[in-house]
This record gives sequence, structure tokens and C-alpha cells, in this order.
Amino acid sequence: MNRLCGVLLAAFLVAAGPALAQYPSKSVKIIVPFTPGSATDILGRVVADQLTKSLGQPFVVENKPGAGGIIGTEAAKNAAPDGYTLAMAGSGPFGINPAVYAKLPYDPVRDFEPIANIALTPQMIVVGAAQSYRSLQDFVSGAKAKPGGIDYGSLGNGSTSHLTMEALQAAAGIRLNHIPFKGAAEAQAQIIGGTIATMSDTIPGLLAHLKSGKLRALGVASAQRSPFAPEVPTVAEQGYPGFESVGWIGLAAPAKTPAAILDRLNAEVAKMLASQEVKDRLAALAFISVGGSREQFGAFMKAEIAKWSKLAKETGAKAE
Repeated sequence: MNRLCGVLLAAFLVAAGPALAQYPSKSVKIIVPFTPGSATDILGRVVADQLTKSLGQPFVVENKPGAGGIIGTEAAKNAAPDGYTLAMAGSGPFGINPAVYAKLPYDPVRDFEPIANIALTPQMIVVGAAQSYRSLQDFVSGAKAKPGGIDYGSLGNGSTSHLTMEALQAAAGIRLNHIPFKGAAEAQAQIIGGTIATMSDTIPGLLAHLKSGKLRALGVASAQRSPFAPEVPTVAEQGYPGFESVGWIGLAAPAKTPAAILDRLNAEVAKMLASQEVKDRLAALAFISVGGSREQFGAFMKAEIAKWSKLAKETGAKAE
């Protein structure tokens, strides 16, 4: 059996050619299309750190925020397909943007190669600590009392945080005023300062402010309560059955990147997620690890685009 495995490995290396044998021979850039401190950025730095250790070359995060993740994602699309520019592929740029933008300068399916889905990031609806709302029911009652009079922030048009609040409005029969920001830090600062009332963001992106008491959670948008905030009820159990908004973050490469490199990176991500050190680190940061094959991630991405396209059609959500 060992001899057979050796023969198969040797055959694979010959078929893969120098692309795999030499990869990586220099530093690799991972484009994060959001600001530092966002969930995508936090996870991107974990990935970069682990791949640097396992592959022996620097994997460096480069933040290119703006336009709901479009700017950074387009930059990744236009990079050379040689494995030296990768993209953190999140549910906003890769799942929601195709649903809410009539014209998008990239196609997540056509212009990228999926590498692996790395983690899930359930959305959580929060308000500033100074707000009077103590539950989601309180908030909905307040919103019904003054239609359009409550501002909510998001990480930008077309972001998961934007569409989550659009879904809440549709489910609860309320009307809020959307104010998009360039990233999580800016939006959260406005909520903490009292300029706007509420927003939805990922649990990893909110955890520090929740622990400090600067933000108050009203509901988590996953099917079950989060193990990272078990005291927070789900939106579904507060009167909106079936309500769910769970973001995801994976790794992708420009289209036509050699399959040997993609397979190597997928194997490294699998090894990373199996590591107890990484499991502990992701749990401490409130990420739910996923993993799986490149094909599974590609199929999942297509299903997510279809899901968010249906929601956008039902709610009329657009990002132009």
C-alpha cells in the first residue's frame, strides 16, 4: 500500500509539473476587500499566518476596501492567474453583489476559481448601549411607531449586513433608513457614538464591543443560538420563523490559475482547519470552520447567489 501511494504521489507531481513543485517561490498577496478589523480581515490574517508557516513564503494581507467589496474583488480578478494573488471570498462580494448590482465589474463564477470555504459568520443585529431597545420586539415596535425614522448602518451597499437588515424589514413589516459606510469600524463607531441606532454585522466583527458593553445584541440571525453568545436569542425565536442570514468567507484565485496550485492551496487549508491550534484560534474569534473541496465551495457559491437573488427580488433591494 505504501509503495502504491508513493507511485501515485510521484505520478501526481509529474503531472502537476513545475507549477506545483516550485509554488510558492515568492511572497503571495491575499486581497481583503474590506477594512482592517472586519471579519474578512480577521480571518484573512489567520489564513495568511498559517499559510506562511506551512508553505515557507510570506502570505501578506492587502486591504482594498470600498463599494461593498467590489474594489478589492475586481483588483483580484485582474491579477495574473499564477497563484501569487488570492482573494478572501466572502458572502457579500461573491454571493450578494451579483444579486443587487445590475452591473458588476466581475463575475464570481466566471472570473474566479474557488479554493475552499473556510468559515461561517452568522449575522447579529445590534444597537448602541445608549439606545433604549432591550429586545428585537422593542426595536420593531419603535420602528413601527416612526416609519423611516430609524437609521441603520451597513458595511456598504450589497454587503451581507445590508441585505440582512433588508430581510428584517420585510419580515417585520417595518421601514428603516439605510446609511452605508466604508467598513465595519466606521459603522460601529457611529452606532457606539449614537449617531445611528442599529446595524447587522458578523459575530466575529462585533464580539469585542459586545464584551465591552458598547453594543447590545438584539438577535442572532442563525438557525440556532450562537455558542459564542448563547444568551442572545435568534431572530427566528423572537417571532420570525425561518429567518436566517449566515455569512461565509473562503479563499479564491483569479480564473485560469493552474489547478495544481489550487489543489495545493485547498490541501493546505484542510490541514490548517484540522490543526488544534487553528481550531482554538477560530473558536476564540467566533468563527465556525467549514472546509471541503474546491468543487463543494463552487457549488455552494452558486447556491448562495441564487438564494440572495431571490431575496433581492422579493424585497426590491438594489445597490445602485
